[in-house]
Amino acid sequence: MKIYTKTGDTGETGLFAGPRVRKDNPRIEAYGEVDELNAVLGLARCEPLPPAIEQTLAAVQNELFAVGAELATPDPVKMGTAWISGTHVAALEQAIDELETHLPPLRQFILPAGNRGACTIHIARGVCRRAERRLVTLANEPNIEISELLIRYLNRLSDYLFVAARATNVLAGEKEIPWQKP
Repeated sequence: MKIYTKTGDTGETGLFAGPRVRKDNPRIEAYGEVDELNAVLGLARCEPLPPAIEQTLAAVQNELFAVGAELATPDPVKMGTAWISGTHVAALEQAIDELETHLPPLRQFILPAGNRGACTIHIARGVCRRAERRLVTLANEPNIEISELLIRYLNRLSDYLFVAARATNVLAGEKEIPWQKP
């Protein structure tokens, strides 16, 4: 099977069990951002990370494929691609709680800095927030139904990534760099 089909050469792509749409359609923008997030998480996993963070990021990468599949499907319930549940959100919350036991209380804003693993996770956090914004845009489109769980999942994932970046630094002995007001 060839990887290229040439069906997108005119600026359109097909949705799973749905119509062809322009590649700048809000739905394509949303799952494109999720795809970019997944790639950045893959890059983060190239760095030495604490085992618990590595394990969670591996699980999240698989879950992001599920998010993308749901977004690429106009009727995910009918097509059986609505895989993200409250359990996934709860797992992120539990992972946040576990990592926070290793962290000092946050008393001020910190810069996204430190070692390469932490910095890459901070980049992933920024991409995650952008994906969440695109998802909110898509959810506000007329005649579009998006599961609120997807928005909640990405919101919680950005929280997790912030805490994971902090924990990556702290567990490696890196000091957090506080933001200095100009």
